[in-house]
Amino acid sequence: MEGMLTDTPWRPCTAQGIDNRCMHLVVPFAASLSEAGAQTLQSLRLPQLERLLSRLERGVQTGSDENTLNLPHEQVLARSRGWVGDDGCLPFAAVWAQADGLPGAPDGQGWGLLTPSHWQLGREQIELRDPDALELDDAESRALLQAVRDLFESEGWTLHWGATLRWYATHESLATLATASLDRVIGRHIDDWLPERLAGRQVRRLQSELQMLLHTHPINDAREARAALPVNSVWLSGTGRTQSLASGSEEPTVDGRLRAPLLAQDWAAWAEAWQALDAQVLGDLDARAARGEVFSLTLCGERHAVRFDSAPRSAWQRLAQTWRSVSCLPVLRSL
Repeated sequence: MEGMLTDTPWRPCTAQGIDNRCMHLVVPFAASLSEAGAQTLQSLRLPQLERLLSRLERGVQTGSDENTLNLPHEQVLARSRGWVGDDGCLPFAAVWAQADGLPGAPDGQGWGLLTPSHWQLGREQIELRDPDALELDDAESRALLQAVRDLFESEGWTLHWGATLRWYATHESLATLATASLDRVIGRHIDDWLPERLAGRQVRRLQSELQMLLHTHPINDAREARAALPVNSVWLSGTGRTQSLASGSEEPTVDGRLRAPLLAQDWAAWAEAWQALDAQVLGDLDARAARGEVFSLTLCGERHAVRFDSAPRSAWQRLAQTWRSVSCLPVLRSL
């Protein structure tokens, strides 16, 4: 999804390597709970990661299970900023809106990210397709937002355009409404992830009315005529009230290259991305660890995120670690 990782206020890695200023690297989507993902993981060879883990000390573990509204890496990023909030109320939309140059929400109101989406109707349930598959352009995105603006603003919401796949809303209900992250839901049935029934009643009604409005919109007619997916709904996520950055908080670097292939269940591409990450970025970190530099690495899956920390060591300790072998497979399986 455009903007979810590589366009956020957290500094991303480059394809070539890691910024030397990085003190904490976060790697989301490092493991999958699917059978095919587990089989792919079993066949991966990640020598740089194994060498790096032999030099680091295991630290704090974040997360609980695969049913949380916020993914483990989002919980890590929220903690790094010193945010306080319940599951599903970590205000990522407020941060992304600020990064997109939008004004702050009025006092007492919260932000939400509205992502133009295609909900695919199956025989029994509805699945959320990856919004990147829409291949939506700016002109279409702006026109569709304008088409639904009155629907939301008649209910007291205010809508803003941030980017092609990033529409924003402000409303008092969004300050405390818990919502599931988009990346929790992509490729899955949406029923279990819709906002809680009482608090989310208005959202579900707006979504239903929006779906009817978009069904006959000329842009969708044109898209279907050229065999493109129609935009038939939105997904609300990132809800919460703006929070200040805590004093002394760190700025993690996020490497999001594993996200797209994992969500697409393209396991060959996911393995290739993992091997590139291992050779480039983790190789850089291993060299830094060998020199005794201090930094942290957090590996994140669907249930847990586990942090590993380096520490200054003597030359003898660093030499001794070169003979220490650590398998990365149990770590990745635990995520």
